Amino acid sequence: MSIKKTDAVKPAKQPIIDEDAPTVSEIMTALSVQSKERPRAGDIVEGPVISLDRAQVFIDLPPWGTGRIFGREYQNAREIIKRVNIGDMVQAKVVATDSKEGYLTLSLKEARQAIIWTEAEEAVKQKKAFELPIKEANKGGLIVEWQGIQGFLPASQLKTEHYPRVEDGDKDRILEELRKLVGTKIFVNIIAALPKEGKLIFSEKGVDVKEKKVLMEHYQVGDVVEGEVTGMVDFGAFVRIEEGLEGLVHLSEIDWGLVDNPRHFFSVGDRIKVKIIDIKDGKVSLSLKQLKSNPWVEASNKYHKGDSVEGVVIKFNKHGALASIEEGIAGLAHVSDFGSEEKLHAHLELGKRYPFKITLFDPKEMRMALTFDGARK
Repeated sequence: MSIKKTDAVKPAKQPIIDEDAPTVSEIMTALSVQSKERPRAGDIVEGPVISLDRAQVFIDLPPWGTGRIFGREYQNAREIIKRVNIGDMVQAKVVATDSKEGYLTLSLKEARQAIIWTEAEEAVKQKKAFELPIKEANKGGLIVEWQGIQGFLPASQLKTEHYPRVEDGDKDRILEELRKLVGTKIFVNIIAALPKEGKLIFSEKGVDVKEKKVLMEHYQVGDVVEGEVTGMVDFGAFVRIEEGLEGLVHLSEIDWGLVDNPRHFFSVGDRIKVKIIDIKDGKVSLSLKQLKSNPWVEASNKYHKGDSVEGVVIKFNKHGALASIEEGIAGLAHVSDFGSEEKLHAHLELGKRYPFKITLFDPKEMRMALTFDGARK
């Protein structure tokens, strides 16, 4: 057997090293970049400003290239662009991806709007409070401004101290009261953000609802407290019991006698003692007269039906004349007793004393009826 001589084993070729070739890490990074989806119209992108002139702004958007703000988008964002410098990181909204030059067409203003609405929706969830200026007033409420967007604050969403205190609900008077707030700042929160409709709805009530409930838990009906008169209206006075908690002393709860005008009893800034008579639906009702003795209790032992008394005419109304026989005790002399309003006014004058006879006396219900017992004209 012959053995065939084989060729000598040749050494393996050494690889040629290319110093400019990418490393494994760089390749993986490039693959990762390539896997990122190119932005579409409507997307928000972010990058540094690399060029800025009078007509256009260029933003570096790796790995997708360069974004450009120009034309109408540039004009719309002029006020924003004035504050932008090269190197600044900015967010912009993609409005087009198919420009001839290969740039992504961007909008700064639309991006800003999109970001603001996102912030507004977050603020609703977080119940975040803002101190905002009141710009305008209308019969329904107030216009406030947040992040350059005007929003509506309905009058029903105002706190007690800012709510238009108009007893008869006259819209013109309500508007007068609301206009007094224009130019001031109040704390509010956003309760509705509707980006598609471009609407923001605000409330002043929600800012401290929890705190107010906690404060109210410290009080109960029957408590006597001291507070400061914060507001005067035709139907009563508002009294601050403590910071964040206010109650109303209605006209009927100021005194046992006739009260036409609460301003005759106290002024804004006065400190007075009041009694809590009701706590309901976040409202506190107060009374001043219930801290005084009820004159009808003592009067029940002094007066009876059929008694002849003297009384001072203190008020006229459509039913007749109201006459007071002593402090806090008054009865009505009905117009029918005279035949007509003209005859009633012919016999009685406001502020003068006349003889009457009691025809009804019910101290429990604090009611008394009188008939004129003087000479008929």
